Amino acid sequence: MPQFAYKAMQLNGALVEGNVDASNRHEAMRQVEVLGLKPIRLAESGGGAAKSAAAAGGFQLGGAKKITPRMLENFTRLLSSLLAAGVPFSRALVIIHREASAPVAKAKWKEIHDFVIDGMSLSDAMARSPETFPRVYVAMVEAGEAGGFLDVVLAQIADFQAREKDLQGKVVTALMYPVILLVLAMGVLIFLLVFFIPRFQMIFQGFNAELPILTQIIVGISEAVRHYGLFLVAGVVVGVVSLRNWFKSEKGRRSWEGIILKIPTIGPLLAQFAMARFCRMLGTLLGAGVPLINSLNVARRSIGNQILVDAVSESIDRVKEGKPLGKSLAQNRSLFPGAIVEMISVAEESGKLDQELLRIANVTESDLDRQLKTVVALAEPLMLFLIAALVGTIFIGMVIPIFSLQDHIK
Repeated sequence: MPQFAYKAMQLNGALVEGNVDASNRHEAMRQVEVLGLKPIRLAESGGGAAKSAAAAGGFQLGGAKKITPRMLENFTRLLSSLLAAGVPFSRALVIIHREASAPVAKAKWKEIHDFVIDGMSLSDAMARSPETFPRVYVAMVEAGEAGGFLDVVLAQIADFQAREKDLQGKVVTALMYPVILLVLAMGVLIFLLVFFIPRFQMIFQGFNAELPILTQIIVGISEAVRHYGLFLVAGVVVGVVSLRNWFKSEKGRRSWEGIILKIPTIGPLLAQFAMARFCRMLGTLLGAGVPLINSLNVARRSIGNQILVDAVSESIDRVKEGKPLGKSLAQNRSLFPGAIVEMISVAEESGKLDQELLRIANVTESDLDRQLKTVVALAEPLMLFLIAALVGTIFIGMVIPIFSLQDHIK
């Protein structure tokens, strides 16, 4: 008989672990509950589990170690299609688990299936894996379960994921060339400082000539890079790790997000991106039949920037008090310009709020695409100018002393 390992909570809140023999998970769950415990985790500890773990471990050596966005999108779209076709919920999860090609996906979808079979809701089962299912995703599934239109919400989530990935891909593509130029600039600069300048320095030292200030600065930087390069690299690594830890803290993240929003050009672009995500999420939820307050609470989580999330939260509080959505959002001009607020107000009065929000998201994303192309078009010559300025400064600093060498030769 299979053996199941469990982790459960006692009535006093203490956690206990143990094993029970049962023919299936449902029977094992019942045995744990008979002991007066509240199960938290239940997994088969027999050969099947070992084989699954071995398979997953073997896969991790050469493939994905976690659920990728593509896997999650496929899971969401397939589950939506199966439910819309009338396939029972538990059977749909079995089909998805069976059809998964990646072992890591098989294990995760089976885990979700087992939790649901044990009586847990789909949203609660997903909430146990925050590394796979974002909070916004779980909140939308919860809203779909409560409203009885889970298949519709899942289809909307899949479409939303596809659009998000497309927009993010455009951003990455737009920034790729400037980043490559920056890396090349750093490579050229390091080459000049480490290999080129020392050879000129040996020539100058042979004549015991006093070097110009610019040349002395360049030579000093070159010596520092050559003699203390490892320490500089170590300092950069420590600084990056420290900044990363600071960004993870609540205070650090809020400070950084506030700084980013104040940067010219970049700040407004990020605000537009957040506004487009909010409008698309809110329009998607309203179109699926989710109540306005619930939709607002879910949509605000999709913004990303905590400062903007807090601002939207204040608007949601005003909506709860009975005020119209348009007037409530009007208080947050940094995220919702006047024209957008007017569009939302008119759509709210005409009963076409969900359609208008999706239209606003489409228009804003198209505008963002054009603005990104413009910014990148300006960034490219700027990066080229930066490279030329760095190389030119070093060249001038090393050439100036050459004109004075003839005086020392005479």
